[in-house]
Amino acid sequence: MFKSSNPALSENTLKNITYVSSSEMMTISGTTNKTLLGILLTFIAGAYSVYSIVNNPSTAGALTLTGSIGGFIAAMVTIFKPSIARYSMPIYAILEGVFLGAASIYIPAAFGAPISVVFQAVAATAVTFAVMLLLYRTGVIKVTEKFRSIIIAATIGIAIVYFVLMIMSFFGNVSFMMGTSGLSIGVTAFAAVIAALNLALDFDMVTRLSQSGAPKYMEWYGAFSILVTLVWLYLELLRLFAKLAASNRE
Repeated sequence: MFKSSNPALSENTLKNITYVSSSEMMTISGTTNKTLLGILLTFIAGAYSVYSIVNNPSTAGALTLTGSIGGFIAAMVTIFKPSIARYSMPIYAILEGVFLGAASIYIPAAFGAPISVVFQAVAATAVTFAVMLLLYRTGVIKVTEKFRSIIIAATIGIAIVYFVLMIMSFFGNVSFMMGTSGLSIGVTAFAAVIAALNLALDFDMVTRLSQSGAPKYMEWYGAFSILVTLVWLYLELLRLFAKLAASNRE
């Protein structure tokens, strides 16, 4: 029942949940409010990170490491201990915001793209989130077992490709995939689409949990899981817009 490509919503993570009475269980509205809080914290931390790096470039390395490593640790703690998500989710949001702020400077610079691609990626992420929520709530997108299996398989495939590219980068040039070639842009666009479709799985999982009487703290956990997907989606869209801008200038 609780299958998702998002590790935050894996069956192993959720199988030990103790379900409660209706007065103590999670709600969709509660999860929505906490998701918005997580997004706000991420945005504020991201803006602070950008401001710090622009005014003092020497802080870039420390902010990147703090955000990436700290965010990973916060995510792992949340996944293995969902009951403390009310504390760990805001910490994750802040740390990921710090990392995304640094990435928002590094990624455009790496491709020689204008900083405007950051605003395009932010807007595209917000629009994608709203559209996916609308499509899910209106039933246009139905999360069937077949749909879920396809998205999970595609997500795992993308993770494997990225892992292989990371290993290859230590031994040779992988610019054919990391540059602005048609293949590179196509892979990034595909990853962005899969990230967007993962939102439907997250929405469906939150709906199932709320209908099944999951405890109130799972609102924080549900918000965390959606935020994980949004972080991935933003990074893919940022890379996509940066690659497109760079390819148009060549």
